[in-house]
Amino acid sequence: MKCIEIRENGGPAVLVPAERPVPQAGAGEVLIRVAASGVNRPDVVQRQGHYPPPPGASDLPGLEVAGVIEAGDTAALAECGLAVGDRVCALVAGGGYAEYCVAPVAQCLPIPKGLTDVQAAALPETFFTVWSNVFDRARLQPGETLLVQGGASGIGVTAIQLGKALGATVIVTCGSDEKCAKACELGADHAINYKTADFAEEAKKLTNGKGVDVILDMVAGDYVQREVECMAEDGRLAIIAVQGGVKSGFNAGRLLVKRLTVTGNTLRARPVAFKAAIARALRERVWPLLESGAIRPVVHATFPALRGADGWPSGAARAHVLMESGAHVGKIILTWS
Repeated sequence: MKCIEIRENGGPAVLVPAERPVPQAGAGEVLIRVAASGVNRPDVVQRQGHYPPPPGASDLPGLEVAGVIEAGDTAALAECGLAVGDRVCALVAGGGYAEYCVAPVAQCLPIPKGLTDVQAAALPETFFTVWSNVFDRARLQPGETLLVQGGASGIGVTAIQLGKALGATVIVTCGSDEKCAKACELGADHAINYKTADFAEEAKKLTNGKGVDVILDMVAGDYVQREVECMAEDGRLAIIAVQGGVKSGFNAGRLLVKRLTVTGNTLRARPVAFKAAIARALRERVWPLLESGAIRPVVHATFPALRGADGWPSGAARAHVLMESGAHVGKIILTWS
């Protein structure tokens, strides 16, 4: 099969086309003929050498795919209501940048009716992440207020739509007025340009001084102090990335007085059973919203995975250039046909 390898740690140019044997599905697994693969920030961090795959996972980048089940554990497939030949999307711990990918059956979901493979490849990583952190860990409830840092990212556009669909008021931060406008088009109630305004002060004003109930944070660093200040009593802060740095100082007294909860989580190394529970919740609660059109995947751009251009060795490299530029709104997808 053809795939994209990380030749060495470095910039986007280290993502090069290669050939490898087709992987074999084991017990509880399926082999997917991949039509499209999602590009995510963790892929960039892995390419740079700061996020190695967990033990047993493929060293190829890529955490989500969509395509057709070619083979697999028939008993496990039947238990999940799937079969060889079904179109599915899947969350994987690695190996997504390839024409074939092995995935745990329990982390596969049928492609929602009416969606293309490209749209479906935009679902697993962000929907699993948002559901696990915003709804499972931070327990967002109807009528509460959710603040999403990075509202134009793949995570951000997913959190906006899920938050609104399930009854929350959604505030987002973005790095430009144009991105703020896009976030509002997707359903955000309010969008704050963090380059021209203090998001903490604005969040307090927008909630009439009460503060926000839940924050989804991909920044950490010095954001945490301001987040503690703009959270409501009994608020919950879910940190899922540390783009602003791993060290955070904050007023622990405010944490005590307001009875705040700070939680962190990464999905990649969690066991299959943990991710399977998320998949079941998504199929029950979110897939009907996708099939009805109440929410939708937001795809900013697609790149043929293997096709280089403009001096770049592959479409994957070009996709990473776009990802690192921050110019996208929503998801970036690689195609394999």
